[in-house]
Amino acid sequence: MIIVSACLCGINCKYSGGNNLNQKVLELVKEGKAIPVCPEQLGGLSTPRIPHEIKGGTGKEVLEGSAKLINPKGGDSTKEFIKGAYETLKIAQAVRAKKAILKAKSPSCGCGLIYDGTFTGNKIKGNGVTAELLLQNGIEVITDEIIDK
Repeated sequence: MIIVSACLCGINCKYSGGNNLNQKVLELVKEGKAIPVCPEQLGGLSTPRIPHEIKGGTGKEVLEGSAKLINPKGGDSTKEFIKGAYETLKIAQAVRAKKAILKAKSPSCGCGLIYDGTFTGNKIKGNGVTAELLLQNGIEVITDEIIDK
């Protein structure tokens, strides 16, 4: 079983209220091979919601307590992002998922590259909070950008 970012299945859970439909990911769900999750909704954030980026590091530092999830107005949703990451991990473990396909560059789901916390479109190496937690627990994480290659 694979867990996948719900927005990639066409579920309108993206911060803007839309989705990031990826036909390959949707097919995995239709075939019963994947389960959609949205860590941000699982953490209690609404849809639509103000965008967030990691300030002061990456998902690793958020989990260690030295970085935060902030929005452009300065609001802090670190607790919700961490809660959503752990809820996603519980689901992955419950279905014995060994792999996750997550949304690239997201502060939750990004793997390898995320936005830098300045809301300017700049990216840094690192993982989002959920991607980092899954990796730390032995679950392989790839992004939608890789599945499309």
